[in-house]
Amino acid sequence: MLTLPKRPGVVQLGLKASAEPAQLMDRLQYRPRTFEFFTSAADFDSAGFDRLKNAIEFVTQNVTKDVIVHHPMSFHGVHLDQLLDPKRQPEAYQFLQQSTAQLLELVTAENCRLLVHGGYGGSESAALIQDYASLKEAREVVFARLDELLRQGDGHVMIENGITASFMYGDPQLDEQIIQHQLPLVCDLSHLFIGLKGDMALTMLSLKRLKPLIQHYHLVDSLGQKHDSLPLGTGLIDWQQVLPVLNPQATMIYEVPDATDATCADMLASYHYLRHLEVKTLESRG
Repeated sequence: MLTLPKRPGVVQLGLKASAEPAQLMDRLQYRPRTFEFFTSAADFDSAGFDRLKNAIEFVTQNVTKDVIVHHPMSFHGVHLDQLLDPKRQPEAYQFLQQSTAQLLELVTAENCRLLVHGGYGGSESAALIQDYASLKEAREVVFARLDELLRQGDGHVMIENGITASFMYGDPQLDEQIIQHQLPLVCDLSHLFIGLKGDMALTMLSLKRLKPLIQHYHLVDSLGQKHDSLPLGTGLIDWQQVLPVLNPQATMIYEVPDATDATCADMLASYHYLRHLEVKTLESRG
């Protein structure tokens, strides 16, 4: 896998966009160290997939080699949760399998990384869990599917946390299961915080526990009650506490939307907020 040169400090600029040209060029003018592609079902017909492939090649050849492709989150309004069943949700399940196979081939060829959700959250995920005999069985299904995905991905796949009991961070039993399986992780800070109902102490425990496995962060603030996607410094996450426990080997993006996808001002402001905290901390240590 790609190894990037060591950088000064932990905080770095990472940005996210779709393959839509205007949106892409808005982000790339800032020369991010890490670039993450948002994808949707529209990217998986022939023309859409060619456009995505060409966009990845443009980024790797002109801006950064560190490219991540975010697996599409939904299909016709259904979240692509690992608990989808081929009999109960045949169309969404089939799209989950087909899109994953397409992206595995693409990221292997382009030597970049694929981000896949281990679970989502809300009433939809709760209903999927109810389709299984127990929460334990649902979790076993998730881990079996993730283990197989990682085997197929051969070092190119990372797993992101949701706010569902079937796959989240912060539950000590689930964290231990994740450690046993040695899953390469993406940590969405807001998902972790929301899943723990805004408990900062528990958030810190999980960040420390899973730190060696975390390869990539989604940095986004939250009030800890729902998926609110706030700029850093405007929610209740204590970033001064978070900074020292981030894995210095991991990459990061700021998953903070603007009012329109055409711009990334909130992402940039969040980066500058965290970088300012880091500089102050380094200066205070002399």
